[in-house]
Amino acid sequence: MFTGLIATTGKILSVEERMGAWRIAVSAPGIAERLHTGDSVAVSGTCLTALDISLNPPLFHADLAAETVERTSLAALKSGTVVNLELPTPAGTPLGGHVVQGHVDATGTLVALEPVAPDADRSTTDWRLKIAVPESVGRYVVEKGSIAIEGISLTVAQFDGKTVTVAIIPHTYAHTNLHTLQPGAPVNLEADVMLKFFEQRKRPQPEFELTLDYLIANGY
Repeated sequence: MFTGLIATTGKILSVEERMGAWRIAVSAPGIAERLHTGDSVAVSGTCLTALDISLNPPLFHADLAAETVERTSLAALKSGTVVNLELPTPAGTPLGGHVVQGHVDATGTLVALEPVAPDADRSTTDWRLKIAVPESVGRYVVEKGSIAIEGISLTVAQFDGKTVTVAIIPHTYAHTNLHTLQPGAPVNLEADVMLKFFEQRKRPQPEFELTLDYLIANGY
């Protein structure tokens, strides 16, 4: 589990297309030394497994299944692409963002990323991010609710049914990959899992009947 608080950014060093999968190499200063083979790491909001870790230089590799390539923004990766990196949240750690699983629901499209004060220093102004979202994600979007964009925990400021608008503070703009993206770029989206659970609970539940067979099957 992650919280959408990006630890650092890394760069894609290589993308190797293999039969049925891709393998990427990611520079990861400040992250690689904390990884062990098989650990989970979120790369721009996509939970991947760290492989072939190196400390000098600091990097790790990860395999992308065909499903991952098809459903995430990682399909657009190339050498030099900046990606957001986050390690799983240890049990008992305060949740600073919101619950992020690293299971990308779909990709959206960057519509605009504009400074709130165009004449201000870019290191001090807030930014307004607009993302076009598919219906499969939009059904879980509510104003003031949470959404993960490229793995970043963000709060929905406005939603018109098709486009999500969020406020980006200077720190987030400078310390994530958002400032490297251009309009039209695909971005990973993960809806708030709590809203998914709520929708599931609202669905009609099958009528339950307590039977002898049920009791025996469950050890009674």
